[in-house]
Amino acid sequence: MPFTLTDEQHAIRRAARDFAENEIAPVAREYDENFTYPRDVIETAAQHDFAARTVPAEYGGAGMDVTSSVVVTEELWRADPGIANAIDGVAFATNVSLLERYGDEWMREEWFPKFVSADALAAIAISEPGHGSDIGGIETRAEQDGDEWVLNGAKTWISNGTKADVVIVVAKTDSGEGHRGLSCFLVPTETDGYEAERIENKLGLHASDLADVHLDDMTVPAANLVGEENRGFYHLMDVLAPGRVEVAAQAVGTAQAALDAAISYATQREQFNRPISEFQAIRHSIAEMETAVEAARSLTYRAAARCDEGANDATRIASAAKLFASERAVEVADDAVQIHGGAGYVTDFPAERYYRDARALPIFEGTSEIQKNVIAKGLL
Repeated sequence: MPFTLTDEQHAIRRAARDFAENEIAPVAREYDENFTYPRDVIETAAQHDFAARTVPAEYGGAGMDVTSSVVVTEELWRADPGIANAIDGVAFATNVSLLERYGDEWMREEWFPKFVSADALAAIAISEPGHGSDIGGIETRAEQDGDEWVLNGAKTWISNGTKADVVIVVAKTDSGEGHRGLSCFLVPTETDGYEAERIENKLGLHASDLADVHLDDMTVPAANLVGEENRGFYHLMDVLAPGRVEVAAQAVGTAQAALDAAISYATQREQFNRPISEFQAIRHSIAEMETAVEAARSLTYRAAARCDEGANDATRIASAAKLFASERAVEVADDAVQIHGGAGYVTDFPAERYYRDARALPIFEGTSEIQKNVIAKGLL
């Protein structure tokens, strides 16, 4: 179906682009090179309602729908993926959706206003050293002891793991049931037994936080169970679609940034006494990049609209958008480096940063292979 942004959403885009160009772009290279976590930029983003933007209005949030949030995501990532990823990490779309749909009211009242102001940051801990895509194989255990749960295990690749004030931990509560024995727990990180160590040697997204997390006899009250016991997998599946559309939007923003950089360089760089933008090979490459970005954007916004409509095919279309947009982002970023030539291989120009940052997109929030499984299941 045809899709058009509303006047309000166009205004949101203008505001987000303004913020991104003034607050993110000027510090992007510095923060990337120094692995600086952008807490100052996050706090400014919160003042503009760009941090926890999907939190409902009754808790002080902007209450943006998926499409409006996607507009913001694209513009922030276009300015710099690393800083934008840190901003998105204040309250992941999955976290907000999970607490809004399955959390108790006290959870929302306590944490949502803190996410909105960026006084508290969130994370979700699913992946483990031995289990990434295989969620049913999770080994982290949660055992009930009276009116408490005791959690033990290890998590890895946790965005915001060392910065978060609260984490939703997915753990096995019935060891014999695979994915049918998983539950979700709301865990304040100040709880004894929670330890996180930042992963420093990652390829890209340097300004954002990624961590290994260890849970050692960590106890939380029974009331911190999110949703139903042993229904955690199904709760997650119910709310993953908006998160995957957000990653698609991240990919669109990154690809657009790489395309912008390629156009700028091609019009300035001269070879054989003329700008390289006049050579057909360069022009064709840029034309293909533009086509890929526009196709990814169209699919991403259609998927966002399907999520907002609560459509039956939202999960499948969201996975298709995530798959297509993330793969195209890697290709477009690679083309941008090629157009830059040797200049694309050094940090003097942003093309190499976009290339490094784009490579994470087909991996997190479900790999490309997992998205293909979801799409095929929805069709077959």
